[in-house]
Amino acid sequence: MGDQQLRIQAFVKLGELFREFCEYDNGKSEKAWDSNSRFEEFDRKLALAEAKNGWFTRENVLFSLKRWTELLNQDSLEGWLAPYDISSNKEKAVAMITAGNIPLVGFHDLMCILLTGNKAQIKLSSNANVLMPFVVDQLLSFETSLEGKVKFTEGKLDDFEAVIATGSNNTARYFEYYFGNQPNIIRKNRNSVAILSGNEEPKQLSDLGEDIFRYYGLGCRSVSKLFVPRNYDFDHFFQGIFQYSDIIDGQKYANNYDYNKAVYLMSEFSILDNGFLMLKEDQGYSSPIATLFYEYYDSSSELEDRLESDKDQLQCVVRDSLHDSDVPFGRTQHPKLDDYADGVDTVEFLLKT
Repeated sequence: MGDQQLRIQAFVKLGELFREFCEYDNGKSEKAWDSNSRFEEFDRKLALAEAKNGWFTRENVLFSLKRWTELLNQDSLEGWLAPYDISSNKEKAVAMITAGNIPLVGFHDLMCILLTGNKAQIKLSSNANVLMPFVVDQLLSFETSLEGKVKFTEGKLDDFEAVIATGSNNTARYFEYYFGNQPNIIRKNRNSVAILSGNEEPKQLSDLGEDIFRYYGLGCRSVSKLFVPRNYDFDHFFQGIFQYSDIIDGQKYANNYDYNKAVYLMSEFSILDNGFLMLKEDQGYSSPIATLFYEYYDSSSELEDRLESDKDQLQCVVRDSLHDSDVPFGRTQHPKLDDYADGVDTVEFLLKT
């Protein structure tokens, strides 16, 4: 078996571990795990991750693991990589700087680096540095040839030949200053939007709630804004997402809801409020936690022009699909392996660098 197949097999085994752990957590596993098992350690890592970052709830981490189980299989991985000439790659060290907004953020970049035959030097966000090292340890246990291919650092990055860095618009300026003379992918803020016609079925609006509230809206694939027609009935929307009302039971979310509501009221902004989500008319895209921006549109052609002009700010456009690039309701957090962040093909970048 060639090196490429061995690396793929390691990720397949990792996917199996994720699946078995999710089944274990759900009480469906028939296997017995003693106190020294990796599942017990997995349990502890989930608890520690949430203790360090209150947004990384067990539910959201398990959701992320389950999503990866859908992708880490032989057919998906081989199908994804088939169009690329991986054999042409010359091994290089790739610096990887991750954000800390959602569980296992940066894992796709790590897969791209390792499956193209490169090495990763990773600088994690300080509030998201529990899960990724543990997952990498499991991966290395499945394939010894990956030993030495991943290095975590808390200090200065050095001895690298390419950079993949993800952060805010502010940190992107910092990245561009320090890494601009190196081959790089530097990602800035992006947000996702949903376009409503007013004719959506209750199920579609319920699914849209998943796009809005999953990971508390902190991901670039989380819907942070609605485009709605004039005279749109927001009661219809609020009824559709009511099943997510218990999100307000989360203390961090509730604190943000209370704070932002106070700011809006003191500023005399007009908002719509259902007790767990506020809607604010705003031309921006990056809405605060517990807030969803909305904007009216008068014609489809006008809206298409707007989306085209702002495409560099958008990750996903959700609607009852009219275009190939549109994402169906409820599917923003289920990207395929070739759904690259910012539309930049990470594998191609690594092979051509």
